[in-house]
Order: sequence, then structure tokens, then C-alpha cells
Amino acid sequence: MPIDLRSDTVTRPTAGMRAAVAAAPVGDDQFGEDPTTNALQERVAALLGKPSALWLPTGTMANQVALQVLTSRGDDVVVGRGAHAVWSEAGASAANAGVQFTEVGEGGTFTAADVAAALKPRGHMIMPGTALIEIENTHNRGGGVVFDQAEVERICALARERAIGTFLDGARLWNASVASGRPLDDLARPFDLVSVAFSKGLGAPGGSLLAGPVPIITKAVRARRMLGGAMRQNGIFAAAALYALDHHLPRLADDHAKAHRIASVLTGCPGVHLDLATVQTNIVIFHLADGAPDADTVVTRARERGVLVIAFGPRIVRAVTHLDVSAEECDTAAAVLAEAVSR
Repeated sequence: MPIDLRSDTVTRPTAGMRAAVAAAPVGDDQFGEDPTTNALQERVAALLGKPSALWLPTGTMANQVALQVLTSRGDDVVVGRGAHAVWSEAGASAANAGVQFTEVGEGGTFTAADVAAALKPRGHMIMPGTALIEIENTHNRGGGVVFDQAEVERICALARERAIGTFLDGARLWNASVASGRPLDDLARPFDLVSVAFSKGLGAPGGSLLAGPVPIITKAVRARRMLGGAMRQNGIFAAAALYALDHHLPRLADDHAKAHRIASVLTGCPGVHLDLATVQTNIVIFHLADGAPDADTVVTRARERGVLVIAFGPRIVRAVTHLDVSAEECDTAAAVLAEAVSR
């Protein structure tokens, strides 16, 4: 079997998770009658400190529903540079919600000052008004960095002063919580609406969730239906997520340590640009210097030796650790990647 570091979404359900899925009580979730889904929604809403929550099939759908319930067509959304909604959702935000983005900051983070400089007035005859500020935590293309919570507070305070909505794309918020030592509800509290995913570091086979006030979640139910996300016997997915919360959440620190092992090797590799301080969770993104092979070459060479990673740009490579790779496999992968760059 190859050492698969393409994403933390490649994990397979464990034996315990499969058993939980097989035993799950189910009903029709479209009618709100799936008991396992209801239990998951209630549990995660409580973890995030929000009154209500809604399960969705994917993180992209969660982000798209968030845009539909927090914006209007033609609005502008301020996001961090490299945001998932801009780069990794096939243009869905323009096609579905009809919004445009203004990217600010660098490396996945930004400041309240960056936001203030980017805001566009609503009601202007020419400019698209800023309706929403979206923060991604942890930030995928930023290398899994954790957004500084003090800055989050300042950004969300500015948004409230200007009557602008706030949304936390927290697909990997579990990782941010473990890495920062902050409870999930602390990280989620400043935002109007929050998403989390179960199919990444938690290792479930699918599913995300939106949490927020009841009126917003009520709107999200309809938006989910419009996008084809209303499910039937969804308890089989919800049971996997509940199992993951019980058994896989506490071990995320192991994934962070494994990513650090890989990054520590690559940092000393000629031809690699990588700041070890940016490797805060389970994602390693490294840049290839001039004179080094390009990303496609490194990916191909690594694949030939049984290590799977992906190109994130012409000279950028990403590796993601997860529960299905061991520390020893990560050491092997680091050596293979270093050789693929230097050969």
C-alpha cells in the first residue's frame, strides 16, 4: 500500500466506526426524524456554543449554504488569501450565491486593519457592498496555520460595528482547537455561523455541519434542499461522526506531530523553502526553489517510490498527515520527498 499523504480525506473507517454505523438507529432526516443525526447536531451545537446545527453532505456544500443565507447576489465577501471558497470549490460561490471575493492578508491570516481597508460600502451605485467576512481556521493553503484568536475577536468586533456578517470555515477547527489548546466554543463564539467537517482529521466517511442561531439554521435547511443536500437515513453518516468525536478527536495531536516530523526533514533539504513555524497542525506545504524540480516532477518521483502527495501550484507541494499513516511511514515519506527534490 502506498503512503497516502494527498489529504486527510483519504482515511478509511476503522472497525469500530463501521460497527457504530451498522448499529445506528435511523430515520428520514429530510423530515428531521433521524435520531442519530439529531443527536449529532445537538452535540456539536453544544460543543461550538451555538443554539442550533444542521448536517450537510460536504464541506463545500456547507460553505455554499453559508453564503446563501448570509449574503445576497452581487455582494462582496472578504476572505483570507488562498481561501478554500475561492480556490477549491469550482467557482460555486459565483454560480450559486452570486458573490465575489476580496482576498486579503498572506499565508492564510489577515488583520482587522486588512479588513477595514478592503470594506466596500453597501448601497453604493458602483461598488459591490461587503456583506460578509469569512475566516478559514485552520487554513488549508496556508499550510494548516491556526488563526490568532485575538485577531479573530478584533475582526468580528469590526464586523459587528459595521453590521457585516461573519462566517468561520472551520472544516479543520478540531485541529485548531487541539493545536491552540482553546475550546471549540471559544474559537466559534465570535462568529454568526460556523462550519466543521467530519471527513478530514476525524476520519469519518463524509459529512459537515453548520452551527448558528435558529433563524439562520432554519434558512439553511431550505438552502440545503435547493442544493440537493437533504438526506434520508443519514444516521449511518452521523454515527460515524459521533464515533469520531469519541475516539479520533483526542488523537489529532498525533497527526500534528507526524506533520512536524516530515517538515523537520524537508526544512533542511536544499531546494525546499519551508518555515517550520508555519507547520502548526497536520498540513505541510513546501515551496520549491529555483533550480529544484517543479512540483509535478516531485509528485511523480514520490509516487514512483510509493508516496502520494499533491501539487498545490507549479512549485508548491502539499502533504497531509492523518490517522491512517504511522509516524514511521511519515519518516519514510520525508526521506522520499527529500530525495525527490534533490535528485
